[in-house]
Amino acid sequence: MPEMTMREAIARSLREGLDGDSRVFLMGEDVGAYDGAYAVTRGFLADYGPERIRDTPIAESVLVGSAVGAAMAGLKPIVEIMTINFSLLAMDQIVNNAAKLRYMSNGQFSVPIVIRTVTGGGGQLGATHSQSFEGWFASVPGLKVAVPSTPYDALGLLRSALKDDNPIIYAEHAMLYGMRGEVPDEWYEVPFGQAAIRRPGSDVTIVAYSGTVRIALEAAETMASSKGREAEVIDMRTLRPLDLDTVIESVKKTNRAVVVEEAWSVGGFGAEIASAIQAQAFDHLDGPVARVGSLDVPVPYAQNLEAAVLPSSQRVVQAIEDTFGL
Repeated sequence: MPEMTMREAIARSLREGLDGDSRVFLMGEDVGAYDGAYAVTRGFLADYGPERIRDTPIAESVLVGSAVGAAMAGLKPIVEIMTINFSLLAMDQIVNNAAKLRYMSNGQFSVPIVIRTVTGGGGQLGATHSQSFEGWFASVPGLKVAVPSTPYDALGLLRSALKDDNPIIYAEHAMLYGMRGEVPDEWYEVPFGQAAIRRPGSDVTIVAYSGTVRIALEAAETMASSKGREAEVIDMRTLRPLDLDTVIESVKKTNRAVVVEEAWSVGGFGAEIASAIQAQAFDHLDGPVARVGSLDVPVPYAQNLEAAVLPSSQRVVQAIEDTFGL
């Protein structure tokens, strides 16, 4: 099976969308002449022209507001917000307009927007460029939130998103663009609301998404090699809709759970998953649901300090040992 990077997988899906539907167009800061801030849209302007690849001013509220209007008028905009940190400037347009117009119009309008944005830390970009807000958006009815962790899912989820008439937050982790993985030539889609078991196990369930899936897998391998314990790793893939059935079935088997995310634990989306486990699998638990997130401080710039703040496989293993004695 051929391999490609996550960057290539996303670009492939974007090209498919542009080639297959004349209503689709891209808009965002530096998506055209600069080839995209993360080089995902390299060559798009030359191939599709300025009508369909639109460079915009640095004004996220205007960018998303324009996309909402275009979507209501029958187009299918794909919006690139350079980093999820900048989505704060478009919160009204995303949360109060895009997410609610279909409901408030009783279905007379739909807002088929895909908002691509970059989430997460690890790149030494400082406190205002290293945050993870996808959980915030997942708390809003009317939005769907995709958090791919592999090139396979990046392509499959974006294909599904481009067929959806709802506004989609498609969060790409900054440190995964160069990740390589197998992607079949045959057409496939990854449906929203369907988690994946990345590694089977019987001793503890590790729930993760986006960039923390890699950390969870590293922790599972460490436990297997050093302690002979087998952790089951679940990749949520999407945060809304949320596949709790897969999580609950795993916990019923392992009797232990730890939820890992890069957002701060205080108010983090991991608390929603942990609460659901406690409510739906309480009688199967041998201990409390453990949680691992970023430390409760702004993300530092210095590499060693940033590494200390963000979740790591060592912290996951330690949390499992402290909580369950494994």
